[in-house]
Amino acid sequence: MQPIPAEACADPELAVAFGHFSKTLGFVPNSLLTMQRVPAIAKAVIELNRAVFAPDGEVDLGLKRLVAHMASTASGCQYCKAHTTVSATRHGVTDEKMAAIYEYASSPLFTAAERVALDFALEAASVPNSVTDESYRALAEHWTETQIVELLGVVCMFGVFNRWNDSMATPLEELPLARAEELLGDRGWDVGKHANEA
Repeated sequence: MQPIPAEACADPELAVAFGHFSKTLGFVPNSLLTMQRVPAIAKAVIELNRAVFAPDGEVDLGLKRLVAHMASTASGCQYCKAHTTVSATRHGVTDEKMAAIYEYASSPLFTAAERVALDFALEAASVPNSVTDESYRALAEHWTETQIVELLGVVCMFGVFNRWNDSMATPLEELPLARAEELLGDRGWDVGKHANEA
């Protein structure tokens, strides 16, 4: 399904909300431009995004994007892996660290707290869910209950995005395509069904 251009948005409230993504990502995601066919769905997803990525949260916004990346890795969504590559590097994650994301368990670029959060993201996004009492205890050694809720909020939101974008074969925008190819292309990332053929 092709996205409806942002400038063709018929809902004034939604058109204003699209500005949020232009500021944080530099473009309006095609996923939202597809969702706008049912404005209430697009608005609900935007509100969830604002809550999950609230700037006054306790978990670093860059790390939240890495958590989103690993959740998307568990689901296999190349579209969201590209998007989180852009958003992580826009929120303080260095290109070097982003390029090392799949070696997080052994890379010195990642702290013990980050490693356990990324482990949790993979486990929580897996089907079936693979979070265990032991993995939760490891998470709780580094993160408060509030922070754990924030981390799981990211995983759950990307569960929606992963299923939406893979089911719709959402065409990938130029910026995330370029950044994913640059930082992840030699690590198995491929645009696949998200190639923009329009």
